[in-house]
Amino acid sequence: YLGTEFSESEVKESIDRSGLAYKRINDIEKEIAELLSKEKIVAIYNGRMEFGPRALGNRSILYKPTDRTVNDWLNVRLKRSEFMPFAPIIIKGESNKCFLDTNGADHTAQFMTITFNCTEWMNKNCPAVVHVDGTARPQLLTESMNPYCFKILCEFEKLTRIPVLVNTSFNIHEEPIVSTPDDAIRAFTQSNLDYLAMGKYLVTSK
Repeated sequence: YLGTEFSESEVKESIDRSGLAYKRINDIEKEIAELLSKEKIVAIYNGRMEFGPRALGNRSILYKPTDRTVNDWLNVRLKRSEFMPFAPIIIKGESNKCFLDTNGADHTAQFMTITFNCTEWMNKNCPAVVHVDGTARPQLLTESMNPYCFKILCEFEKLTRIPVLVNTSFNIHEEPIVSTPDDAIRAFTQSNLDYLAMGKYLVTSK
């Protein structure tokens, strides 16, 4: 999280210019988890952007991992190719529930750059993020790394007993990951997503 960051006032100004409906929610992480449990798609724009090859929760699109067909219809919305699979973001303490062996690779897995063989539980409960060869490329998340996304995961687990979410980069195909608040709003509206969480602001799609 070494990239650019914008203040809450700058984010609000951008939302106001867009004309989209929004509300400020202090406990927005819990609201996001509830929306995700109801099969809504939520784009996340929060804090400093990721510096590197993966979206790690600050410029991400989140969805529940139980829908095997998500690779088909969400890729269409994002104008991506169908062979681009989605990856999971997971509470690190639950990694043994999801993967057969992460020993020695915990640090690498914080950055979603290594694959692991999935457990039977993972295959059954999170098919949206399991590759055809039974592997997945996770981001193993701790609270200290990203308190915002970690709380979303914890609240989602309370509702569903699943400590996993689909995490894909917040961008339109062949465009870079969103950087400014205006980038986020444009990608959000063009992708026909359900909600956009910008810090404490929850923006609703038209």
